[in-house]
Amino acid sequence: MRNNYQCQHRQTYVSNLFKHLNLQSFTQIQISSKKSAKLFVSTPRLKFISKFPISLSLTPLLLLPYSFSLQALSASTINNVHGSAPYLTFDGGQTKVTDTDTLLGIELPDGRVITPLTNTSSSANPIIVSDGGTLNDIHMVVPSGENTVSLSDLVSLGNWGDDDGDGQGAGGVAASGSISLAIKDKDGTTVSRGDTLSKCSAPYKVTLSSTGGSLTTQYGLPNRSTFSGGSVEYYIKPDSSGSCYFVQSVRPNLLVGGTSDIVSFDNPRYAGPSNIWNPDKGFLVQSTSPSSYDRNFPTTGADGLYFDLEIPTEIDASQLSWTVNTIGSLGVTVSWVTPLTGTFRDPRRDTVPADLWITDKSKNVTRVTLHGPEARSQWSNPDPFQITVPSLPQTFELVGSDGSGHEVRYGFVLRQWFVHRGGREVNLFNQAAWCNSLGYRMSRVSDLTNAVKTDNPPISGAAPSSSGNYYQRHIGAGFFTEWGDMNLYVDAGFVRNPYWASDATGSGDGLIIYSNLGPVNIRSVSDNGSAVCTAP
Repeated sequence: MRNNYQCQHRQTYVSNLFKHLNLQSFTQIQISSKKSAKLFVSTPRLKFISKFPISLSLTPLLLLPYSFSLQALSASTINNVHGSAPYLTFDGGQTKVTDTDTLLGIELPDGRVITPLTNTSSSANPIIVSDGGTLNDIHMVVPSGENTVSLSDLVSLGNWGDDDGDGQGAGGVAASGSISLAIKDKDGTTVSRGDTLSKCSAPYKVTLSSTGGSLTTQYGLPNRSTFSGGSVEYYIKPDSSGSCYFVQSVRPNLLVGGTSDIVSFDNPRYAGPSNIWNPDKGFLVQSTSPSSYDRNFPTTGADGLYFDLEIPTEIDASQLSWTVNTIGSLGVTVSWVTPLTGTFRDPRRDTVPADLWITDKSKNVTRVTLHGPEARSQWSNPDPFQITVPSLPQTFELVGSDGSGHEVRYGFVLRQWFVHRGGREVNLFNQAAWCNSLGYRMSRVSDLTNAVKTDNPPISGAAPSSSGNYYQRHIGAGFFTEWGDMNLYVDAGFVRNPYWASDATGSGDGLIIYSNLGPVNIRSVSDNGSAVCTAP
């Protein structure tokens, strides 16, 4: 048994030796024959063997130690096998990123791939993409929701590959370097990848920057992809058909704003600065850039209040379909409606003319109505349950599209939300407790008006201040200052009663503000007044 084992291994040993010496056919020759000996010694690579007798020339080879590595030579290769380099990917391997050009490339929604070498875009010659999409529809190495990512993070996310199967297992692949993304609109405002592309904000500048780095697998040839540092700017614009327009002015209640021919009690002194307020149009738009929508009207709101948009004359307002872009619990609706006519009854059962500030009611208007928490069902309850308190500020962007590619936009930011108690009047402390039970607080003077009371005790409201003890229409200078005579908004529930303010006077008295003109006066805390609560 032992002899067979040794014989078998000797045969394998010799066979492998001859294969290594390119004598594969030798095993088919009988070495004992003279012919075979002649054939053997005539092989060019072994001519030196011919100097020795055949029996002697083979003996040393056959007696070589079995530990000699010739046995392993049968399974080895002389030249390295070249395969594929490892790569990064953002689409499951369809796009293989192995150099800086592809690392900084983008894939458009229609499948077009643009890299720094093929990029010809500029602000005057942007890349056109389909309308209605977001920047998330443009694929790149940087994952959605990220602005900066390291190449090692991409590996951890599985966003890499190697067609030869190299790099598998723990420690099989290593990466260094990072890539960053910055997106700005035409005004230089930073934009989120989830934002809907807008003609009004285009062209967008998409900047990809790489620090340089590498992707390396432990084995394989080649086993490394190298990326140099660099950056590229792509300019993107949604479908070029149609134009972008912005609302130029917005119209809340114009009364007590300097109108001259509607009601007798109005006066030019109530008008705000001419660059902010127009007595015939309302508040002028202060910004068309999303980053500064907070400069526009309104900054305050309550359920049921409304205002109208002045649509550019180039656009048929009746053809606009509106989208409201916002995140939060407050809402708005935009409607193409006829101004309200006739009269309505306020909570005190007083008869009030509807939309009194609109003189021509034959023309439809684009009306924006605010919706949010209110407490109508608890006006008579001295200990109300808590209601929703919105998270503020909340930004709104209104986008009107006419089906022909044209857009109209308007944006604003609500910083305060008000909840009132209708016509219910009680003393200061009971009203303050009612507000607190709702989860709100009683308003201060500066929350409601920019009026300035100069007699003792002097009281100043919001800034910028009015020139007297009445409000002057201004954005961000108080709830009543922005909206005007609150009682005139149909079904909003406000009355012309004086409203309590929580400010201390130092004399033990309380302060009240009238909603129709905004003046500040003193009243005994035990007297009755209305309540308007605010958050924050």
